[in-house]
Amino acid sequence: MTYRITAAAFAALICVPGPAFAQDGVRTVNTYGVPGLIDMPTAQMQPDAELTTSVSLLSNGASRAQIAFQLLPRVQAVFRYATVPDFLPVGAEFVRTYDRSFDLRVQLLKEGARQPAVTVGLQDFGGTGLYSSEYLVATKTFGDVTVTGGIGWGRLGTRGGFSNPLGALDDRFDTRPAPDFGTGGSFDADRLFRGDAAPFAGVQYRWNDRLTLSAEYSSDAYVEEEARGILDPKTPLNVGFDYALHPGIRLGGHILHGAEAALTLQFALNPKRPPAGSGLEPAPTPVTLRTGSDARTTAWTEGPGAGEAVRGGLARALADEGFELVASRVEGTRAVIRFRNTRFRSQAQATGRAARAATAVLPASVETLVMVPVGDTGLAGSAVVLRRGDVERFENAPDGAERILASAHLVDAAKLDDAGLVVRPGAFPRFRWTLGPYAAISTFDPDDPLRIDLGADLSAAWEPAQGLLLEGALRQRILGNRDEASRVSNSVLPRVRTDSYLFARTDQPFVPYLTGTWLVRPGADLYGRLSAGLLETQYGGVSGEVLWKRGGSPLAIGLEVSRVRQRDFDMRLGFRDLDATTAFVSGYWTHGNGFHSRVDVGQYLAGDRGVTYELTREFTNGWRVGAYATRTDVSSEDFGEGSFDKGIRIEVPLAWITGQPTRVTSSATIQPILRDGGARLALRNRLYPMVRDQSAPDLVDDWGRFWR
Repeated sequence: MTYRITAAAFAALICVPGPAFAQDGVRTVNTYGVPGLIDMPTAQMQPDAELTTSVSLLSNGASRAQIAFQLLPRVQAVFRYATVPDFLPVGAEFVRTYDRSFDLRVQLLKEGARQPAVTVGLQDFGGTGLYSSEYLVATKTFGDVTVTGGIGWGRLGTRGGFSNPLGALDDRFDTRPAPDFGTGGSFDADRLFRGDAAPFAGVQYRWNDRLTLSAEYSSDAYVEEEARGILDPKTPLNVGFDYALHPGIRLGGHILHGAEAALTLQFALNPKRPPAGSGLEPAPTPVTLRTGSDARTTAWTEGPGAGEAVRGGLARALADEGFELVASRVEGTRAVIRFRNTRFRSQAQATGRAARAATAVLPASVETLVMVPVGDTGLAGSAVVLRRGDVERFENAPDGAERILASAHLVDAAKLDDAGLVVRPGAFPRFRWTLGPYAAISTFDPDDPLRIDLGADLSAAWEPAQGLLLEGALRQRILGNRDEASRVSNSVLPRVRTDSYLFARTDQPFVPYLTGTWLVRPGADLYGRLSAGLLETQYGGVSGEVLWKRGGSPLAIGLEVSRVRQRDFDMRLGFRDLDATTAFVSGYWTHGNGFHSRVDVGQYLAGDRGVTYELTREFTNGWRVGAYATRTDVSSEDFGEGSFDKGIRIEVPLAWITGQPTRVTSSATIQPILRDGGARLALRNRLYPMVRDQSAPDLVDDWGRFWR
């Protein structure tokens, strides 16, 4: 798997500090990355939305790395990447194995004054089965002492086991199919809560705000490891400590089964706890109030050149707030202001600031403000129609955001009459460029689980006219080891992605993308995109998209069709003899409370057909954490290791880290297995991400920032 991740995202995911030790609420994690003792889990949960990264290193050479996300206050999901030495047989020898797995934990009861917390967990329910187990655990805290007891199945039922109590319900629970340690990726429901069960227990003592001591009785006998001579358990007792080095950073040390030592390093951050608090942006321009007599005159509209001075002043006032005036129409009592917001993540906040800036320069007779925010690409969604008098009255009202929203109107910008709209001199053509570093990371290669390239990136964009965008970039790798990957693909499908390592072998300057894009509003509630050129690092061709999105509706529907050819491995201007056609119908749904779903149905790069589902949780500050899975008509055997495509996406807004207003974000896609089945194009400027924050419900949901 390969993805781009900027330095800002890397810092956010690794070591952004949290609040004080006693207040962060972050739980100690076990060697499997979930709230726990040492190897055993507890029933506790992390704070809501907590993103925890942990690494456990054992003295026998085994290691586990986890990313855990508290999806809901009572639901936690975990992705794990582990390696065990001398585990899988190859010929007459045993070789190191690399294992990927997923966990899901649900808290059935929260801890109360008298009742314990109770959690049910599925460990490694979608991997090879190396760590496959289920458990039901209860935890209760008494002052500085926390007591845990539970029952485990599978791996957690291998020491001191007894007949499965669920066997009283059905004889099938008495036996558990053995794991085959195969390709993984399948949900083996026939193993859940089956076979012998065993008890486990433990206690933790909180010595002070930083130090916690733990001891446990483990129900994991490490059967497979002992059979291969990897670990020789002496006792079921494990002991250890957990120490908070820094808010959000913890170190644990453990003695396992009297035979091995282990270290666990945990990094925790939370989208709800930004390092810079609520933000460090400067105060907005206050509303300029009118007098009664000024509001009645429209004399400024008369004579030659009427309005030019007003438009010039409007452009300067918006520029002072960090906006670009694209076009405007200022009449006797009405002003239409189309402005580019490249500064604030929240379009509601940008609209509020632009409206206040406009009151300082618009003639007093102008009562209706039609604010049309556009993104960096210039595509407009909804226009916000405000009464200037309401802007004046509600600026300092305690419930000002609610009152201005109640009096405002949202209108599809495509329905506005553009007659008389004057484009600001100098708005087009528009050119911008950046020069900076880039990092390309490849993970989960069994020969070297982490490879990275570092280099310089020169990118540029030119807009000769509204809706027409030409973009390109030139990169030069300076150092790295991604070119050392040598594992040859064994795919039986067209190698649309599994030859990705060959694209990393060039030492010459290369072009990651070079595209022309036309963005258009063909009608009310409709958006269109046509892209051509070198669409991404591995493919070039033509791609078209149409999106239907009605303002106020939680539903959006899109259609995308692309015809592409694979590029030469040197990523210059040549192509290889591999063509592909992709076509998708996509549905987008806003559930509310920050949850969003996306469903794509269609044909993928390898010609396989199927469906992708993605669930994302988003936060008001711009954080996004999601997971996706794809199933196509390719069988698990033909797909290969992993059985089907799946992954995790994380997007971090730079403003969350720095506190300064910016729309720049850093994103990472963690893809356990890069195969050819279910592969899609990595296109730029897809419509839905561009327009959704410019119309309801997103625009309305974020309205509390209007006066900020």
